[in-house]
Amino acid sequence: QVQLIESGGGLVQAGTSLRLSCAASGRTFSIYAMGWFRQAPGKEREFVAATRWSGGSTAYADSVKGRFTISRDNAQNTVYLQMNSLKPEDTAVYYCAAYSFRFPLQLLRTPRDYNYWGQGTQVTVSS
Repeated sequence: QVQLIESGGGLVQAGTSLRLSCAASGRTFSIYAMGWFRQAPGKEREFVAATRWSGGSTAYADSVKGRFTISRDNAQNTVYLQMNSLKPEDTAVYYCAAYSFRFPLQLLRTPRDYNYWGQGTQVTVSS
């Protein structure tokens, strides 16, 4: 099993930045990729960004491309999501997730493909 714990959420003003962290523990050697998803009230959970655990590949949703950056620190077993130029529409609960299935062609973007999830952290962006 892999345990994921997010931190770093909060209430910020539009145009500012926030960095989320996701610490992984347990069978981290089984992780192939990690991602961030978000879910706003009344909406489905949506893909934000993903990175291969070994590095070399990242993917972003069009809505955050150029504003958000996903990175990882394998020594710390931690993945980060740097969020810049935040907008009110970025308000959501942000979830860290991981999967162990090795699919080298592309990083997966569907929640059902991820088999490990954190508890989520709230991000609220005021206008």
